[in-house]
Amino acid sequence: MGIGLSEEHEALRESVAGWAERNVSSEVVRAAVAAETEERPGFWSGLADQGLLGLHLPEEHGGSGYGLLEAAVAVEALAERVAPGPFVPTVLASAVILASDGKARAELLPGLADGTVTGAVALDGSLTGAWGEDGVLTVSGVAEFVLGAALADVIVLPVSTGQGEEWVVLAKEHVTVTPVKSLDLTRGVARVEADGVAVPAERVLDGLRAPRVRELAAIVLGAEATGLASWCVRAAADYAKVREQFGRPIGQFQGIKHKLSRMLVALEQARATVWDATTAEGDELAYAAAIAGVMAPDAAVQCAKDAVQTFGGIGYTFEHDVHLYYRRALTLRSLLGSSAEWSSAVAELALNGVSREMEIELPEEAESLRAGLRAEIAEIAKLEGRDQKRALAAAGFVMPHLPRPWGRAAKPLEQVLIHQELRAAKVRLPAMIIGAWVVPSIAAYGTKEQQERFLPPTLSGEMMWCQLFSEPGAGSDLAGLQMRAEKVDGGWKLNGQKIWTSVAHFAEWGICIARSNPDKPKHAGITYFLVNMKDAGVTVRPLTEMTGENLFNEVFMDDVFVPDAMVVGDVDDGWRVARNTLSNERVSLSSGSGGTGAALPDLLGMIAQLGRELTPAERLHLAGVVCEAHSINALSLRVTLKQLAGSEPGADASVRKLLSTSHAQHVSECAVDLLGPAATAAADVKAGAAGFWNRAVLATRAMTIYGGTTEVQLNIIGERMLGLPRDPEPGK
Repeated sequence: MGIGLSEEHEALRESVAGWAERNVSSEVVRAAVAAETEERPGFWSGLADQGLLGLHLPEEHGGSGYGLLEAAVAVEALAERVAPGPFVPTVLASAVILASDGKARAELLPGLADGTVTGAVALDGSLTGAWGEDGVLTVSGVAEFVLGAALADVIVLPVSTGQGEEWVVLAKEHVTVTPVKSLDLTRGVARVEADGVAVPAERVLDGLRAPRVRELAAIVLGAEATGLASWCVRAAADYAKVREQFGRPIGQFQGIKHKLSRMLVALEQARATVWDATTAEGDELAYAAAIAGVMAPDAAVQCAKDAVQTFGGIGYTFEHDVHLYYRRALTLRSLLGSSAEWSSAVAELALNGVSREMEIELPEEAESLRAGLRAEIAEIAKLEGRDQKRALAAAGFVMPHLPRPWGRAAKPLEQVLIHQELRAAKVRLPAMIIGAWVVPSIAAYGTKEQQERFLPPTLSGEMMWCQLFSEPGAGSDLAGLQMRAEKVDGGWKLNGQKIWTSVAHFAEWGICIARSNPDKPKHAGITYFLVNMKDAGVTVRPLTEMTGENLFNEVFMDDVFVPDAMVVGDVDDGWRVARNTLSNERVSLSSGSGGTGAALPDLLGMIAQLGRELTPAERLHLAGVVCEAHSINALSLRVTLKQLAGSEPGADASVRKLLSTSHAQHVSECAVDLLGPAATAAADVKAGAAGFWNRAVLATRAMTIYGGTTEVQLNIIGERMLGLPRDPEPGK
């Protein structure tokens, strides 16, 4: 799946990719590399015949009547072939002209749409202009390093006048274009010089300003950057599956697996931010485009570098294609401007209160469904305390995706509407904590008696649970657990130790997995139990974390009797039930700041109280956190939209989970850095801002450990999303 999400976008992507595979072969690319002078490629007319040049242009101007998102889909797909020629410069030129007012649109856009005219845009330059009494602007000066200018029929240029900035369109015959030997061997840049060129009024792009041009460039060139990164990820992963060293594929080595997984993370972040920027408007467009301007070029460069490293010696040779992608990625980033420039813009916008609301466009049938939900929630909103929470549970609003009567068997659309209406009515769901992971497993595998006994009070937040999974020798590797479950009359006796058990010192019940059959393979022979934490033989010892608080515990079980009625699922098949619990746990852990309060709004609020300007270095640090937060939000929206469309979230969901676990760490680290010497205060929320953030910076260290460490999550992404070979079993 590329930048686009809908079936139509996927069909467009496949169509463009298929066309490119047939027409932009490796031989075509290598011919462009070997050519002494840049020429319009042989596939140009075919590309124009596909209508790809005018996807974003209105039908009245010869386009297809779609938008920037559709253009981005095509740009990304062609970039995966590192296509030579003026496609991207021409798309950018027509997008810029479309953003202006005046006659130039009607005159130039039809030719740019059908391929009879090619274009280019100078993103900076030193041209100056003077207005004559006849209303003609006379322009002189130079713009260097203009992408695609050598093949362009018309060039969009910035001009500084005594009355401010103007953007003009000059024909190639009115300027001097000198090709510059380019780092990108498949597509050139050129120097454009104007010497007293008279620009008629219809070639002055009224209403166009530099920020808008840069925003469009961030989107169009950002889409090309994601295409470059996409090829690098796929090609490197495919190579890592078959290249053997030390008797096994290199993709099995964790160092390579994690490198490739990080590449996929960077790619999906970039895709999400470019995708979001295509639909943003106003100040939100400036914000979204600036973030795309940071993330997409950097992702392309990083993925290309890591691809070279993965390919090893062969990747460093001229004959391998990977250096062509690296060269183009570096060129794109240089043309757009440094990451530091874009990051400065991100920080400035964020500090001025600009953000981007991630809103979902819902289908027409949503409103009729919303009306019924709103009325039902309004009645519950009249209740208070325990009565309200029980009503929410009884109505299935707490976990609406579950089957009735525990949920509402709600499809994704209804789940979104329930969330929106509960928030609008200011109705808060019960705090289930660990219970949120327990309920789906009991609903799916529990007996009717177990469901009726445990689910109602858990859903209403009245029954507190803990999770007895991890052991001193089995953390992320839960299948290696050693707690024994011995069959006795009427039930089982459990013996062993659990550790890192959150809220065990408060919990009434625990979900526990123990080895019931040691003769079976590692993932078999495990049974899933419900344990009464007040029963004889259960000893809970609180652990003091680095914060000085007690959230985790170690739990000892000495001949703890668990009746047969408290086994969930089949005996020896508890791993299946545990996997259900773990999948729900990891979704929950990725959904916020983990209760630490270390979220971006908290950080921005603290900065507002500092009473000083941030240094350039501090702004860069802040921008990194802002970009990460925005990418997580965009990924979350993409996951929701895919679910609404009935498809699997895919890489978006896995990447979002990974990023979310470390995001609160990055937020709190940024805050502590900004506090300076004040950050020597005790890690105590009662000690003011410094104490609050010091507690957060300590507390959030746990977030990349519990629920599956970052390293395990990277393995999962590498194996499940990229198809890399699994780690070998011990002893094999």
